[in-house]
Amino acid sequence: MKKLYIDRQAARLAAGQIDRRRFMTTAMATGMAVPTALSMAGSAMAATPNKGGTLRIGSAHGSTTDSLDPGTYENGFSTQVGFLLGNCLTEIDSDGSLVNELAASIDTADAKTWVFTLRSGVTHHNGQPLTSGDVMATFNYHRGEDSKSAAKGLLTAVVDIRTDGDDKVIFELEGANADFPYVVSDYHLIILPAEGGQVNPTSGIGTGPYVIESYEAGVRCTASRNPNYWKEGRAHFDSVELISIIDVTARQNALMNGDVDAVDRVDPKTVTLMARNPNIKILEATGTLHYTMPMRLDVPPFDNYDLRMALKLAVKRQELVDKILLGHGALGNDHPISPATSFYADDIPQREFDADKAAFHYKKSGHSGAIQFSTSDAAFAGAVDAAQLVAASASECGINVEVVREPKDGYWSNVWNKKGWCTCYWGGRPTADWMYSSAYVNTTEWNDTAWVGTDSSKRFNELVIAARAELDQAKRAAMYRETQMLINDDGGALIPMFANYIMGLGKNLMHDESVAANWELDGMKAAERWWFA
Repeated sequence: MKKLYIDRQAARLAAGQIDRRRFMTTAMATGMAVPTALSMAGSAMAATPNKGGTLRIGSAHGSTTDSLDPGTYENGFSTQVGFLLGNCLTEIDSDGSLVNELAASIDTADAKTWVFTLRSGVTHHNGQPLTSGDVMATFNYHRGEDSKSAAKGLLTAVVDIRTDGDDKVIFELEGANADFPYVVSDYHLIILPAEGGQVNPTSGIGTGPYVIESYEAGVRCTASRNPNYWKEGRAHFDSVELISIIDVTARQNALMNGDVDAVDRVDPKTVTLMARNPNIKILEATGTLHYTMPMRLDVPPFDNYDLRMALKLAVKRQELVDKILLGHGALGNDHPISPATSFYADDIPQREFDADKAAFHYKKSGHSGAIQFSTSDAAFAGAVDAAQLVAASASECGINVEVVREPKDGYWSNVWNKKGWCTCYWGGRPTADWMYSSAYVNTTEWNDTAWVGTDSSKRFNELVIAARAELDQAKRAAMYRETQMLINDDGGALIPMFANYIMGLGKNLMHDESVAANWELDGMKAAERWWFA
């Protein structure tokens, strides 16, 4: 009972309901020693968000081909920009749960018709009130017939959107989808202000916590606090500066030199060294991040099943986890569903290196000569080393893999989703359906394996649609197990490892006890959720 009482008093101190003197008096009255009480008071007050300062984030992402258009967001730099300027209807909270954001309430009777009631009193940066028309125009922009938005594939099941007054938006789906509230939290779907039923996707205006002051694609973005931000207890910094520092050494040096306050994608090889720096804290989160090596079926020779299988069998996955992640991750099994995700099938046999089977499938493929494998550390820290390890293990199977080092700048626009085989990363998604809709169904722009047209891919797409509407959880689990097996066997996804998010923070940068793991940097919302001590 005494501990419970002290914990409650500490919570009151953190919330500003009592001052430090009052906390110390009550704590010592219970018999607590002065040093312990002082320590608790310090911890509680450190957890109390302060306002002010400029947050500088060194990002491992960014390309000169980036744009303010949310439909084009394809890397972490752009995602952070989006969450500076806008909000979605729902969001993944810091504890990993789905919560309402611009939606005040969500209702459905059959998981096919969804009614979103919007929060009142929310305004865009230009002073324009948030309305249902903004939501409808935003979604129609992404799902339009000529749309090139990366979110278009997520919204193919939406057959109609209509409004009911200024505060209600009604989505009609072609079939039931129990996960639809998760879908609308996608970072591409930040709500933009509409004029004449249309949105200006590059305006940089939204309802978000910060107002964009300057934007240089793939280089830097600066923003100032939105004085009219509708969320209480958020957006603590006076301003935010996002800086693209793709080179991992330069990024980490920027943190150690005090030039930035936080960095993402700390190289596992330097985690221990950086942790020794008294001015730096290491933050690690385990979630759905996975490092991939997609083979495009529309680029020969990867249209050949046996060649794809030969390469999958020619990879020493544990070696990659040990040498590239240095243990900060786990084995992948050539499908994108993480053990942290519902409906993960844990009974699918783990694919392992098998030189004899790899050689058998390679011979059966009829291929000869070098197989080009494009890579850059823009994909992930150690991607070049990982590619070279794959080439080395493949040579043991009689397969000649030629590693092609690509420039970091423009990697995501010139190499990924274009060249036949490359290194890549996916942050993952909170649900299996969302992950599939983002990167594997035949309608998404981001199907980076071009896995379409095979019997297995056709079966996969049928299952995704059926599982989306299935409310019986046991039947749904069986469907998702089959989808994972189909990708594992026939797909072009070579997924050798799941990686932890490893971030470096200045010692005075604070955050809630829970940190979201759907994306790095607290779900890419550090600028909104964190503060300086």
